[in-house]
Amino acid sequence: MKANQKRRQRDAKPLADLVGKAMTPACRKRGFASVDIVASWAEIVGERYGTRVQPDRLIWPRRPDLTDPEHPPEPATLVVHTDGATALLLTHETPQVLERINTFYGWAAIGRIKVLQKPVLAKQPEKPKSLRPLTNSEEERLAGHVEGVENDRLREALKKLGAQVIARNTDNAA
Repeated sequence: MKANQKRRQRDAKPLADLVGKAMTPACRKRGFASVDIVASWAEIVGERYGTRVQPDRLIWPRRPDLTDPEHPPEPATLVVHTDGATALLLTHETPQVLERINTFYGWAAIGRIKVLQKPVLAKQPEKPKSLRPLTNSEEERLAGHVEGVENDRLREALKKLGAQVIARNTDNAA
């Protein structure tokens, strides 16, 4: 039975690994090296553009000599889809968006954003699940853990975080 459990543990893979492997060829056709930027788009560009702008493809400039280490690759052009009003806003905030994207990549991978005005299906952000209220004993225990923190704002933030962790943990339900 031990060997069977080990085999199951070894065979089990995170869903993200499987989806990433399936999507990577499709992303590469569109110029993306991996699915990372598409999957993390909302976190990269922020709330304003996360659901209203959709990355379409990357256009990389041709390089005659790929073996020359002295000349790093030239930045790509990111093609995105959005509606007219958002396109205007995005055009004005392009430097900030480029900075966020390049920070995600860790180098100046994107040099320009080309905006195509097309309707984008706005993805509704998932609403967080409501958490159960804490019991009196849980609240007292949490207050005891944070009572040594002198900074009021930090103490309240830790208390809020602790309450969420406890409320999500079904093992602590009374």
